[in-house]
Amino acid sequence: MEHLGPYIISLFIGIGLATATGFRVFLPLFFVSLASFFNWIPLQDNWQWLGSLHALIALGMAMVFEILSYYIPFVDNIMDSIAIPLSAIAGTLLFSSQFAESNDIIKWGLSIIAGGGTAATVSTALSGIRLASSASTAGIGNPLVSTVENTGATLMSVLAVFVPIIAIIMVIVLIYWLFRFGKRIRQKIQSSSERIPD
Repeated sequence: MEHLGPYIISLFIGIGLATATGFRVFLPLFFVSLASFFNWIPLQDNWQWLGSLHALIALGMAMVFEILSYYIPFVDNIMDSIAIPLSAIAGTLLFSSQFAESNDIIKWGLSIIAGGGTAATVSTALSGIRLASSASTAGIGNPLVSTVENTGATLMSVLAVFVPIIAIIMVIVLIYWLFRFGKRIRQKIQSSSERIPD
C-alpha cells in the first residue's frame, strides 16, 4: 500500500486543481506556475515550463484579465461560454501535470475523465447559476457570483497544493452541493424573476 501513496496524493492534487479551474481557468494555472516557480510543488518532466518566469508572467496577465472580465455585466456570460470548454482543457492539463503515471493511456484517460470532467461539471453548474442571476437581477447580482467563484478558485488551488486531503473532501462536498442544490437555486431565482412585474 505504501507505493500507492504518491499516486493517491497526486490524484487528490490533480482533482483539486481541476475543480479550481471549474471556478476560474487561469487562476489555478497561475497558482501552479507560482508554486512550481518557488519549488512548493513538483511538476512532471513535460510540464517544467509551467514553472518558468515567462509562463508565470503570461498566466498572471491572463488571470487578471479573466477576473476583471467577470465583473463586467453580460461580458461575464460571454466569458462563461468560452470558459466551459477551456476549463475542461485546463483541468485535464493540470491533472496530467501532477499525476505520476508512466502509462500514457492511463494517465491521459484519467486526466480527461477525472480532470476535465470535474472541471467541466463545476464550470457548467456555475454558469447556470450566473445565467439565472442575470435573468433575475439584470446582471446586478453577478458580481457577487463572480466574487464567490474567485474565492472558490483561490481556496481550491491553495488546498490542492498544500492540503490535498482536505481538497478532495471539499471537491466531494462541492459536487454534492451543486447537484443537490444548484438546480433548486436556479429555479428559485428564475421563479422570483417571473413574479417581478414589468
